[in-house]
Amino acid sequence: MSVKIAVLGSGAWGTAVAKVIAEKKNEVVIWSFEEETRDDINRKRQNSRYLPDVELPETLSAVSDIEEAAEGKQFLIYAVPSMFLLDTLKKSLSVNSIREGKTVIAVITKGFLPTENGPRLILETMEDYLPGFYHHSLVYISGPSHAEEVAGGKLTGLIAASENAKNSIRFRDLLKTPELFVFSSLDVKGVQVSAAAKNVIAIAFGMLDAIKSIGGSSVFGDGTESLLLAAGLNEIQTLGKALGATHNETFTSIAGIGDLDVTCRSIYGRNRRFGREIIEKNILESFKNIDDLLSRIGDIGYLPEGIAAAKYIKILAEKHKLKMPVSTGMCRILNRELDPYEFIQDFFKGLM
Repeated sequence: MSVKIAVLGSGAWGTAVAKVIAEKKNEVVIWSFEEETRDDINRKRQNSRYLPDVELPETLSAVSDIEEAAEGKQFLIYAVPSMFLLDTLKKSLSVNSIREGKTVIAVITKGFLPTENGPRLILETMEDYLPGFYHHSLVYISGPSHAEEVAGGKLTGLIAASENAKNSIRFRDLLKTPELFVFSSLDVKGVQVSAAAKNVIAIAFGMLDAIKSIGGSSVFGDGTESLLLAAGLNEIQTLGKALGATHNETFTSIAGIGDLDVTCRSIYGRNRRFGREIIEKNILESFKNIDDLLSRIGDIGYLPEGIAAAKYIKILAEKHKLKMPVSTGMCRILNRELDPYEFIQDFFKGLM
């Protein structure tokens, strides 16, 4: 039975998810802030800017009006970058089917959201704005997946996490295909923390990978990268527990180690790429600090979500008195307080 779905966000990941759902003969509408991308999808059946060389199905279309995209949809997926999520959410609150609680809502955005009370997880922040129908009923979707591979039919898995088991199953059934496994979880906070924090570790991993590749040190090898990955996973679990994660196995599942591993090692990883370019291109040189970097993030040419996450994790680590040397070190590097080479050398010395 065909259903109507809206995906708010026309980036690579939003487009890939929309493609998967549309190929199951569902009617999918993407909201695109950029009219050029909207027209590209509708006229050429492709998103050449964010997901090139991928043919999109006829059951997928794009619009530039949020109300037009979201009104009357049975399912709605927020897919915009974290820094634009609250603005997009506020624009969608006038949609009747959302105001009346008729639309089941999921989020595939990764990161934390800034509030007057400091950084917070995405779903709990969104609940402050959405009608009461949605409290404890939103679904968060994450896992070891890159848009390019999912759109190309490469086998992988996702986790649909929600305190509302019925809604989790609804999105599991909507998304799953023979190539895309989808599992349900009740650990909404643990899955969200894993999705956000792994991007920071991936920037550090990219830096180390670049140093290793250019021969910056003869002592760094594949095992060194695994040391960093393991340390990063420990930090993710530490933060997750502090923020209310309910299941330890979240961090050893595809939501935790699975997503962390692919984000650190895949050629498609934007955060890994950014870490490499910190070393190879000295990309931080043209920015004063992390706030300047975030305000001019468009200058990079792509969007590493780990930049904002590093800033927010440092704040959270200080608030909860957590020892997170990789994540806080990355924030200091992005803030131009710490030399990347010095950080890498000192971090591994500190393990001894």
